[in-house]
Amino acid sequence: MVRIILIGYMGAGKTTVGKALATELGVPFYDLDWFITTRYRRSVPEIFAERGEEGFRDLERRMLHEAAEFEDIVLSCGGGTPCFFDNMDYMNSLADTIYLKATPEVLAMHLRMGKGKRPLLEGKSPEELEGYIREMLITREPFYSQAKYTIDVSLLDTVTKIQESVRLIRECLSI
Repeated sequence: MVRIILIGYMGAGKTTVGKALATELGVPFYDLDWFITTRYRRSVPEIFAERGEEGFRDLERRMLHEAAEFEDIVLSCGGGTPCFFDNMDYMNSLADTIYLKATPEVLAMHLRMGKGKRPLLEGKSPEELEGYIREMLITREPFYSQAKYTIDVSLLDTVTKIQESVRLIRECLSI
């Protein structure tokens, strides 16, 4: 049985690497935010607006407990998921957890290349974005570093670099 959970800051490549890894392993890929939005038929920003962060985080925890129980899965979590409740302990008890670690510069570049809207980042200059990411990583690193494995990801701007990240994960897990 394969159960892999990817964590890390937004823009680290959890979805990109997760999809490639799941395809290579022949297992389904789930994104926790997608799982939540599909179930509740609301976007994450809409859920935040309706329930506040506390309400969203409680919902996220419940959905994590459901999705993480699936067998033969690669699951990517939102950047904040490991930082609330006992989520990190729970994930470590069930799965191989992998922290996709990147520098603030790389994260900022990934986020600028990305197509999705990130409400927390709107209107920030490149310098402000990197500073914001640095501050957030200071508070989140103690949670992220609890993952069983850490993979340093560089700029994921080519298929070759994505495949290299998948290879490193497979090497860590001996699969």
